[in-house]
Order: sequence, then C-alpha cells, then structure tokens
Amino acid sequence: MPVLAPPLSTAVDPASPAFAKNREDALELLSELDRLLDETALGGGEKAMDRLRKQGKLSIRERIAAVLDPDSPFLEISPLAAYGSDYALGGGLVVGIGVIAGVECVVMGNDPSVLGGALTPYAVKKWLRALEIARDNRLPYVSFVESAGADLRVETGNGARRAQLDHFAETGRYFYDLIELSRLRIPTICVVFGSSTAGGAYQPGLSDYTVVVRQQSKMFLAGPPLVKMALGEDSDDETLGGAALHADVSGSADYFAEDELDALRICRGIVSHLNWRKAQRRVGDGDEPAHDPQDLLGLVSRGLREALDIREVIARVVDGSRFEDFKPRYGPSVVCGWATVHGHTVGLLGNNGVIHPEAAEKAAHFIQLCNQIDVPLVFLQNVTGFMVGRDAEAGGIIKRGSQLINAVSNSTVPHLTVIIGSSYGAGTYGMSGRAFGNRFTFLWPTAKVAVMGPKQIAGVMSLVRRRRAQRSGEPLDEAEEQRHTRAVEEAQEQGSLALVASGAVSDDSVIDPRDTRTVLGFCLSVAGNRPITGADGYGVFRL
Repeated sequence: MPVLAPPLSTAVDPASPAFAKNREDALELLSELDRLLDETALGGGEKAMDRLRKQGKLSIRERIAAVLDPDSPFLEISPLAAYGSDYALGGGLVVGIGVIAGVECVVMGNDPSVLGGALTPYAVKKWLRALEIARDNRLPYVSFVESAGADLRVETGNGARRAQLDHFAETGRYFYDLIELSRLRIPTICVVFGSSTAGGAYQPGLSDYTVVVRQQSKMFLAGPPLVKMALGEDSDDETLGGAALHADVSGSADYFAEDELDALRICRGIVSHLNWRKAQRRVGDGDEPAHDPQDLLGLVSRGLREALDIREVIARVVDGSRFEDFKPRYGPSVVCGWATVHGHTVGLLGNNGVIHPEAAEKAAHFIQLCNQIDVPLVFLQNVTGFMVGRDAEAGGIIKRGSQLINAVSNSTVPHLTVIIGSSYGAGTYGMSGRAFGNRFTFLWPTAKVAVMGPKQIAGVMSLVRRRRAQRSGEPLDEAEEQRHTRAVEEAQEQGSLALVASGAVSDDSVIDPRDTRTVLGFCLSVAGNRPITGADGYGVFRL
C-alpha cells in the first residue's frame, strides 16, 4: 500500500551553475566507470577470449546470459574487484543475481579467460560474498565451475601479493558455507564446464545438483601428473575424471549434457522444479517519482563541499516522491521516514550533515519502530561522523551514538545502504556501513569512504608533528611540512575514492545515481525471498 503522504517539494534548480558543474563532473565519473566495466567484460583479454572460442566454449558472461530469463535483470556484484591491483578487473570471477525460470538466484562463475579460472584473492572474496547473499536472502545458488584451482603464484609469492592470502589453515570457509546452504534448504546447483581439480572438485561434490558436459567436464582430486607421481598410474583427463566416468560409473554427476547449451537448458530445468516460493510479495509496482531521477546527477559535488538536503535524493527515488517524515523538527541532521520503492514499504534514514546527539537518538528510535513492524531499512549515507566538542560531549554524544550503533547492530530487518557522498569515521557505523550485516551496499561514483576526510587527517597529522617538534625544541621546516601535509591529503583523497573501495570488494558495486531506485527495488524483491522479521531484543541501551 502506498504511503499516504504528500509528495516532497524540491528546491533544486537544474539551470544553476552549481547543478551544471555537478552534473558535468558526475558524467565524467560515469564515463570512467563505463570504461572500466567494459574492461571487466573482456576478462583476460581478447586473445584469451579467442582461445575459448576456438575450443568451442562460451565465455562466462555468455553462459550467464544464456541461462537467465530473456529480458530479465542481472545485478552484478563487485564487477570492479581488483581495481588498482595487478590482477584482471573482476578478479577472475563473475557474481550476480539474476532470474532463472522465474526464480531469483545467485549466479557465480569462474572466468576461464583469467588465469584459467584460478582463484585469485579477489575471486575468493567474491565467492564468499556470493554464498553470503544466497544465505542471507534465501536464494538458490547456481555455480558455473571451470577453474585451475588456487592461484599458486600467491602461495609462493611474497610482499603485497602474498599478504592478500590467508594462511592455508584459514581457508575452506566457502565449502562450509556451501554445505550450510543445503542444510538451510537453499538449493545449490553446480554446472561443471571444464576442469574442477583438487579442492575445486568438492564444489560439485558438495552441491545438491551437479551437471557435467560431454568431453569438457573434468573432476578429480588429483590430475594425471600427480597420480603418476604418487601411484605410478598412467591416465588421462577423460579416463581419470571425465564427464562420462562421473555420470556412468562414480555417480558424482546427476545430469549429463551433450554440450554447453544443453547444460544450461538442464540448469534452467532444475530451477523450474524447485517449487520455489517467495516469503514476501509486494503490492503493485508503485508510481514513478514526481521529480526527475535525472536530477540526481546534479545534486552531489565532486569535492563534497556543498550542502545537500537528503530529501532531494529521497524525492527522486521513492514512489510518487511521497515521504512520511518522522520527527522532522527534532534532530534534523538525520532524516527519517517511511515511503515505498517499487511497491515495497521501507524506512529511510539519510544524513543532512554530521550526526548530533538528538539525531542519533531519533535514528535509534526510528530503527526500533521499523523492526517492530517488520519493515526493511534503506540508509542514504552522506556523513562526516558524529559531532565532537564540549557541547556534544555534554549532550551525550557517546551515549546516544552508542544507542544508534546498538540499534543498527541488533536490527534484523534487511538493511540496504547507498553511500552517495561522505562515509567517514564512526558515522558509517551509525548509518549501517558494510560491516553491519547489510543485505546490500552500493556506492555512487561521488562516494568517499575513509576514517576521516582527507583535509582533517592531514591536518591532525601535521598538528602531531608540530607538537612533537615543539616538545623536542627542534626547528620545523615550514615549507617541508606543507609539502608533507599536501602529500598526505592527496594520498587520503585517492584512497577514499569509490573505485578504490569497490576494488577491494568492500561493497557490492558502484552504481549510476539514476539507477538507484531500480537497484533498490530489485534488492528489496530479492530480500523478500526470506521472511522479514524485526528484532525482538536489543543489547543494553545506556539511557
């Protein structure tokens, strides 16, 4: 049912110079994003793709496109993984949510054009995220396997590359998570398109349904060279672990496909018989916003130095721009209220600057109310942190800020977070940052994520050096100090960028601001596969 509130008004002037500059900067950032996504789609490059075609194989993206329902959405997760590293963009793994036979599913696939599908550190993080999304949202899990196994160059490397990998004793969590899905009655389907060796052989072995492809699928704990070395046995890939062996003799495969398209047809058939039922269903699709979503490009300045009323964003995302503002006169630096997005009722929280004590208290109250009525929460982050200073401390910013973080942590309704601008310090915790169990976290290209703003951290470090010099009685080279401060600020600025955060797989994707409503609507639909139940208890609130 739509929220019975009047549409929000707007003060945005698309003809203003500031709006035009913001829009120009946003389009430039989006152009770079599109370029990087095109690079991601190429996987290991044209030559690697040509090799696959000569073998008669589809690329991983072609496989995914062929298994999805025609004209249905596919929300790719962390497509910019490995940005800024020496790995191929995407990290050698494609993960996303798509619709197969009318059912929303998580799809994970090795990209054999990248290091033969070897598991890079970024691929492992994406794999674990895929399993987490399937578990948290109760989605069938479909894996397309073709992998050379772990990237052994990392195992034998040193320095930064070696530091990206856990010790071997810490690995294997993905198998635990895969088994847990089946225990939770979440179906797991594995289609083996190529080699699945050593630990990789357990992925089809641990799945509920396994499909193999004639003359392509290879599953064994040890390949022919290792078998020869260990046992002195002569063998080849096909006789040791080919598709026919596992379909006819070992029984490790459940379905035998004649070719890749046949395997994808079988996969669709399996999903179609799952008798899958969503726990929640929306009522209608909702009206389009009364204000143009195209305006979202002109709202946020690239340097994040211009004030923004978060209601201007809300007015271009929610159904009919209708928003029931909760306690608008109290704690105004956090905006809270109810709306619908594509027919899904949500509670929204957004920032209008730093979080003051009263705003933290209001937000905690609002989160409890949404949990009481089983309504998902959408957080629109543009926060520089919690307020500091004598007045804030006397006003209980620690106590009230803790109440907010407590409410966020103990809330059990789905959380969807979109970082549109600043996401600094503990403010990101109070606004449900990635570490707080979000169902999904997305960034606008203008987002910046860091412990504090670049100017602030550079200034703090400069102050520390000045005080140290003063205590020691040593002279301070002012010109050198200014150069050092600028260098720190520039480094922090670059390190806080949305592309850097997304490259580290610390969010789910960088999105076009104009797609925010569509992405949220799809994610709310996905979250509806699992019953939505609010928290029935919280930790101790310091009142």
